[in-house]
Amino acid sequence: MTRRGWLLFAVLGVIWGLPYLFIKISVREVSPAFLVLVRTGGAAILLVPLAAARGALLPVLRRWRWLLGYTVAEIAVPWFILFNAERHLSSSLTGLLIAAVPLVGAVLAVMTGTDRLDARRVAGLALGMAGVVALVGLDTAGSSLLAAVSLGVVAVGYAGGPWILAQRLSDLPGLGVVASSLVLCTVIYAPVAAFQLPHGALSGSVIGSMAALSVVCTAAAFLVFFALVGEVGAMRTTVITYVNPAVAVVLGVVVLGEKFGLGTGVGFVLILGGSFLGTKPLRGRARPAGEDQPVRAGAVAAGEVNAAG
Repeated sequence: MTRRGWLLFAVLGVIWGLPYLFIKISVREVSPAFLVLVRTGGAAILLVPLAAARGALLPVLRRWRWLLGYTVAEIAVPWFILFNAERHLSSSLTGLLIAAVPLVGAVLAVMTGTDRLDARRVAGLALGMAGVVALVGLDTAGSSLLAAVSLGVVAVGYAGGPWILAQRLSDLPGLGVVASSLVLCTVIYAPVAAFQLPHGALSGSVIGSMAALSVVCTAAAFLVFFALVGEVGAMRTTVITYVNPAVAVVLGVVVLGEKFGLGTGVGFVLILGGSFLGTKPLRGRARPAGEDQPVRAGAVAAGEVNAAG
């Protein structure tokens, strides 16, 4: 990988490990619905003009039904549930549970006939599930247990979104899909968030966290992501899945003073190891055609690591 590729990889690994920290800080004073609105709306303001200048919006709008499906699966539902869950869970635990998304994606691919399992992948899925059990069983209790279980819906949405991209929107410009979905989600949440406005002045840390979520962790993150895919290809970019959770854990422990318990340690190793084995391409599998072509939604699906993560 080139020096530029390593630099982009390092930057994106940090950027997509940050959201869990900023979410945890933000939901102390704002509702999940309001936070979704701020994050999607702010990022849309930055990305839509760029997408329009590149002529990437019109082709996407012609397939608005699948765009709506992708938006609901990838952003509208998962982000609300994720933001709500972080009211009860530590940011580090949340980041690790979301790291199991590749395992859900592997199961979805097998169920839909777009991929298959071998012994190595089965072992990976088993390890990953054991890691989830360790996290939920050892590091959660009471209301936090329900919040942890709700992240299962987030995982399914995060796995389903890229599947929709790959199957129905793969020939469209990736930037156009992302920008359009952010606008659509903003429109969906605007009437809801209007009734959940903050009651008082927000602290500087919350304002800064919301701004960072929107500008850095969403708008800038996708631009870096597209650059990384263009530099090293979509399949290599998937490796970043194993960097984000580590960043989330370190930030949670160092910045917020969160506990690094036995379940966190065991789950960290098992989930990341299981994700690596469970999603590694089968031996002898041909490299996806067009991986080095201009970034389109198919490349986003192949390399996507959810910016909520």
